[in-house]
Amino acid sequence: MQRRTFVKLTSSLAAGSILAPLASWKPNEPLKNWAGNIEYSTTHVSYPQSVAEVQQQVKALSQWRTLGSRHCFNRIADSQHHLVSLQNMKRIVSLDKAAATVTVEGGVNYGELSPYLHEQGFAVHNLASLPHITVVGACTTATHGSGWQNGNLATAATALQVVTPDGSVRTLSAEKDGEAFRGAVVGLGALGAITHITLRLEPTFTMRQYVYEHLPMAQLPDHFEEIMSAGYSVSLFTDWTTDTINEVWIKALEKGGTDFGAQPDFYGAKAATKNLHPIAALSAIHCTDQLGVPGPWYERLPHFKMGFTPSSGEELQAEYFVPRDRAVAAIQAVAKLGNAISPHLFISEIRAIDADDLWMSPCYQQPSIAIHFTWKPDWPAVRKLLPKIEQALAPFHVKPHWGKLFTLAPKTLQSRYPRLADFKDLIHTYDPQGKLHNEFIKTNLFG
Repeated sequence: MQRRTFVKLTSSLAAGSILAPLASWKPNEPLKNWAGNIEYSTTHVSYPQSVAEVQQQVKALSQWRTLGSRHCFNRIADSQHHLVSLQNMKRIVSLDKAAATVTVEGGVNYGELSPYLHEQGFAVHNLASLPHITVVGACTTATHGSGWQNGNLATAATALQVVTPDGSVRTLSAEKDGEAFRGAVVGLGALGAITHITLRLEPTFTMRQYVYEHLPMAQLPDHFEEIMSAGYSVSLFTDWTTDTINEVWIKALEKGGTDFGAQPDFYGAKAATKNLHPIAALSAIHCTDQLGVPGPWYERLPHFKMGFTPSSGEELQAEYFVPRDRAVAAIQAVAKLGNAISPHLFISEIRAIDADDLWMSPCYQQPSIAIHFTWKPDWPAVRKLLPKIEQALAPFHVKPHWGKLFTLAPKTLQSRYPRLADFKDLIHTYDPQGKLHNEFIKTNLFG
């Protein structure tokens, strides 16, 4: 190892979800997720500060789940018995410059890690829209950014350290453990507490961001690939109220030039003349710089600046993955529901994610398009809409994001994962007593 670095991260980002600020939590108050739509089923929460403490605590527990940054909108992280939070385990354990890898503890988030990597001359290949989710939490739920050739965030993982329910420590790596590793990375919290994760890095890079308004949806059938691959990362934002995409965000690499040059017209969309928020009515003050202003990767790949609350108010989120080669038909199917969707919606985002080989990833062996919905905080209304959207997307073998809201029948969901039986075997190997089997896991994997 050329260089070994130990860094304790103590700063906290004052950032929230696309609409909702992160609320502080006091020990005597019910613990909720960031959006406030989930109140966890137990007040028994422990906060270990070392692997040894995690081992000691989980060995003594009969049932528990690991709690990350609380950004999931469903009960995947919930427990009726005990929660183990890794928020106090925030060290950057090692940076191996020769191997171009970094190892971090389970409580480190991307907003804390990214500036450090940039200072050392490195970058991760992609980031989600928001920088404050934990690295471990993002990978174990197959959370993603965008990019025609970019895999989800979990595809950067090269090794894991897991404390299993019996208190033992297991280390898995892509090099030594092959298929078992590919089964464990997107582990849905069902294998143990991931106390360390190692990520593959690449040299740091500079980007420019361009935004275009009012892209005609009529351009999608003939030019979808050209539009979605126009830059390193491309996002389409729509509220489904018209026959246009409200905004196109293109994040372009700068390599002595750029992989996308500024132009006044983009397939009928017009270049924005000021910074915009994905929701046009909101101020762009918290959004990352646009208008082609160059900046480091970690200040362009997310939609929102680090250290800022993106906006105000609560929200709900749902997201669905469909095969890339059927994306336009899937978008058109959702568009037909526009009149029903739009009154309850803040905004939708459409992104591309490349295929991977991780067993429980929605993009397993399938280049995909994700159709994301940021809903107003009205669960009764959203609950009625999700089955309609899922039905419209059924011909495309739709898969939901593991950490967001969905109503897809367990039998249907299970049929979409060809390695599910292998994953269940892996769960039994790591957790033979079912200590980590909460209601979400029981229903969606075993129900």
